[in-house]
Amino acid sequence: MGKNDFLTPKAIANRIKAKGLQKLKWYCQMCEKQCRDENGFKCHCMSESHQRQMYVFGQNPDRFVDGYSQEFENSFLEHIKRTHRFSRVAATVVYNEYIADRHHIHMNSTQWATLTEFIKYLGRTGKCKVDETPKGWFITFIDREPETLLKESLKNKRVRSDLAEEERHEREIQGQIERAEKLVAQPGVNSSSPEPPPDLTKAESIPNGKIAFSFSKPVLTSEPTEKRKFESVFEDGENDIGASKVRKDINGQKVSDSAVLEELMKDQERAKEKMNRKDYWVCEGIVVKVMSKALAEKGYYKQKGVVVKVIGKYVGEIKMIESGHVLRVDQEELETVIPQIGGLVRIVNGAYRGCNARLLAIDTAKYCAKVQIEKSIYDGRLLRAIEYEDICKIAQ
Repeated sequence: MGKNDFLTPKAIANRIKAKGLQKLKWYCQMCEKQCRDENGFKCHCMSESHQRQMYVFGQNPDRFVDGYSQEFENSFLEHIKRTHRFSRVAATVVYNEYIADRHHIHMNSTQWATLTEFIKYLGRTGKCKVDETPKGWFITFIDREPETLLKESLKNKRVRSDLAEEERHEREIQGQIERAEKLVAQPGVNSSSPEPPPDLTKAESIPNGKIAFSFSKPVLTSEPTEKRKFESVFEDGENDIGASKVRKDINGQKVSDSAVLEELMKDQERAKEKMNRKDYWVCEGIVVKVMSKALAEKGYYKQKGVVVKVIGKYVGEIKMIESGHVLRVDQEELETVIPQIGGLVRIVNGAYRGCNARLLAIDTAKYCAKVQIEKSIYDGRLLRAIEYEDICKIAQ
């Protein structure tokens, strides 16, 4: 067995020493050789093979540097796309994961001298969203693939269509209420004592002593007019319950007009509740409390954070208020936060889902609150008993 054979103790020791990452300044990208110390790197630079490679590099140095820079950038973006595609992560974390492969393109062979310069370059070119914090630089990958952009555009189009349909439905219901209110304001519509119809029979005497009866057609005065007016309110046919209620009133039942309007508004509330009540409630911009006991060891249990992003309707990216860390938590392990009286809240579920409101009072016995909607088509509407789970504090 030779002195430097593969299974000699010295060869095995050299392989053990070479295992893992070494210092970047002792790596030669042209020769793709990693040296363990300064003396080894000096000896390598004096070798004939290195001198030949440097002669080739000297012929066109810009081409080599640009090629290494492009390859380093592509590999770095591919890694962050594969491992942290939808999250905001520290740049040092991504870099340490990238250089774990010994055969990666080293940064000392690119046009960027430091990681900070490279991160700023990604932000300027729009390939990543970067922001500087007291804990260092954080990056978020921006996916610009055609398939992703198409999915995003279809999703936005579907959301806009749903909102337009909801607004149209609300306008139709509001129009029905306005027409009913105008009808109530007209005098003589709800007449409790209509004039009795004229006699259907009239006796006439004939000279020969016989009595003849002539049947005349009754004149309908108020009933058809009232019926036509009430039916015009429900001509769209979208509120069968209200229409049948009005027809019942015309047929002889004594029910006031205010009761008809109240019933119509209740039907409206039930329709909105059925349409907007979902099994998911997490949305961006609200303050939530983490209730996951699995995160208690790391100090996040019962700590508050702001939802910065929603993933798949049920998972939220939570930026903790105290530490600034970003977590991904399912809504089953989150809890809504109730602000102080007078604070702003967002209605996250139910009939008025998505509206902002002002907290007016809290009923601790019934676990509900009294809020007033602001800055929406329901501006000024008062909700007297809305559950804690349906409202959440808005992040200022």
